[in-house]
Amino acid sequence: MKKNRFLISAIVVFSFFLSFVSHAIAAEKTGFVDMREIMLKSDAGKKASEEFSKLYEKDKTMIQEKEAELKKLKDELEKQRTVLTEAAMKEKETDYQKRFRDYQRMVKDANEELQMRDQELSKKLIPEILKLIHSIGEKEKYTLIIDVSTIPLAYFSREHDLTKKVIEEFNKTYKPRN
Repeated sequence: MKKNRFLISAIVVFSFFLSFVSHAIAAEKTGFVDMREIMLKSDAGKKASEEFSKLYEKDKTMIQEKEAELKKLKDELEKQRTVLTEAAMKEKETDYQKRFRDYQRMVKDANEELQMRDQELSKKLIPEILKLIHSIGEKEKYTLIIDVSTIPLAYFSREHDLTKKVIEEFNKTYKPRN
């Protein structure tokens, strides 16, 4: 008999606990954003992307010109291989190797510059976007806002996707610092 009372009491307490926890969980509000999309679709992100594209195209053109020059030099070297003396051939090969190293250095420098520009952009925009997300979270009583671009989620409700709202607010409020 005592066992049954204890068991019934435990079930009642456990049921009460479960209903309390389920109400607390139901009161939780989780939102979702896609930072990558915000960076690409916001006005500031689009402007930065355009600048980035111009820089990329400029570097790409220089690299393609250098590649064409190297190809032409290599073709000439192959054509002249049978007519040139060994010393002259060695000199031309050395010149080709030097130009090829310069080309490789130019490509590496261009890639590093693009990477640096991308990081600068991120350092400018991301803190401002995060402040805005924090503000929206507090104002609308979200318990948690998750960035779906960094955490793979199998499913989340689009009803709580704040990405478009963040983009709209960011477009209204962001003023670039020069």
